[in-house]
Amino acid sequence: MIFFRKISTMSLESAKKVASIKAVDAFLKSNSVIGIGSGSTIVYAVERIAELVKNHHWKIQCVPTSFQAKQLIHKYDLPLTDLEANPELDLCIDGADEVDDNLNLIKGGGGCLLQEKIVASCAKTLVIVADYTKNSTYLGEQYKKGIPIEVVPMCYLPIIKKIQENFGGTVTLRMAQSKAGPVITDNGNFIIDWFVLDPKFNWEKLNTELLLMPGVVETGLFINMAFKAYFGLPDGSVKIQVRKDQYEDEA
Repeated sequence: MIFFRKISTMSLESAKKVASIKAVDAFLKSNSVIGIGSGSTIVYAVERIAELVKNHHWKIQCVPTSFQAKQLIHKYDLPLTDLEANPELDLCIDGADEVDDNLNLIKGGGGCLLQEKIVASCAKTLVIVADYTKNSTYLGEQYKKGIPIEVVPMCYLPIIKKIQENFGGTVTLRMAQSKAGPVITDNGNFIIDWFVLDPKFNWEKLNTELLLMPGVVETGLFINMAFKAYFGLPDGSVKIQVRKDQYEDEA
């Protein structure tokens, strides 16, 4: 049993790495400012970015989306900047918890959704890198940990009740694993996770309605933001996916 789990993990990590390399090679250019996302897949992307910068003597600047991303930038000795110095980015490379067939995303499983969405919104191009388990037909098909929503601590309970009453499903306060109490985001907020009864919502409309609730800081629904997604497959190949409206624009 242990042997088979090891094989599965190795395959998954290989898929993350090959997707990251493919995406970075396709989009990274010298003299650019890029957003660095968060999560396990991004480790491989930053590793590849550092390799290309060193080999080609490229000049880039990096804006982190989290404390983890900032540490990665430092680890690989990449130039660090922020949105105050660079309010418009050329590129943002990030991961996702789930991606549907129109490149709508669920993000925030790692708790960095607010800064991730801010940085992504400032980028001309958002590129997603992920392994094959994150690729779904519709949101909620495979990812069963709920839709993350960052909220102001004082009103988490009223928001939980409003979401359950207005939209159904169940909502829970995300609790920390290595300390007593709830998870605290990099911005000092709480995260609630919404487990939806019907995964086939109009996500754009729903996202807007959630954001109109006083006390909701941001949602983990990234709608119409990603330009392209790269999924590493078990056989070592990479699936590249674009939004349906991009196909229509090209037709």
